Amino acid sequence: MRLHARLTGLGLAAALLGELMLAERIAVHKVQGETRLQAGAPRQGEGAGAGHPEHGRDMVTRAVLDHIVAEPSHPFRTWLQFIARTAHADIATRMTAAGLLRPQRMRLSSRYLPVDANQAAWPVGRLNLAVRRREPLNTQDRVLLGLLVATGVGRHVLWEHNAAYLAQSAAGLTAPLQELLAQTEAAVGDAVISRR
Repeated sequence: MRLHARLTGLGLAAALLGELMLAERIAVHKVQGETRLQAGAPRQGEGAGAGHPEHGRDMVTRAVLDHIVAEPSHPFRTWLQFIARTAHADIATRMTAAGLLRPQRMRLSSRYLPVDANQAAWPVGRLNLAVRRREPLNTQDRVLLGLLVATGVGRHVLWEHNAAYLAQSAAGLTAPLQELLAQTEAAVGDAVISRR
């Protein structure tokens, strides 16, 4: 990991919420000045227990969505912190089941290694090339780039930091996705301050 485990957890939690937002399964709304998440109704053709076709077999996003449905009154930041507690292990399990990671046992712990190093490096490599060439990004890549910046890991993985390009990429997102980035950056800031 390039970040402290707590910051990594927040970034992964934000990525899970981002997946659900991109799949239109959750929305952001304000209640008495407080930002909250609201689960959307299942899409036509989906049963009560089924998720989005991409996420139907994904127990991680399904569990997150089920929590939000069960307790819709929590603020956005509370969800980030709650999901962050287990996000690293949950996503490692999901990626291992998908054949993307393999566990490596060590004396007192375990870590995960990519099954294919090129496949693992491709998303960040693709983003770095786009930043260098000032190419437009699709929505998923804008969210990924925004989360890299919001968590601070961008300092470690981006080849160059073009502030204007980064701001333009984030500005092209919908208001709910911009809120995701803002909430993530604020949660990361709070976590950094609380560690000092």
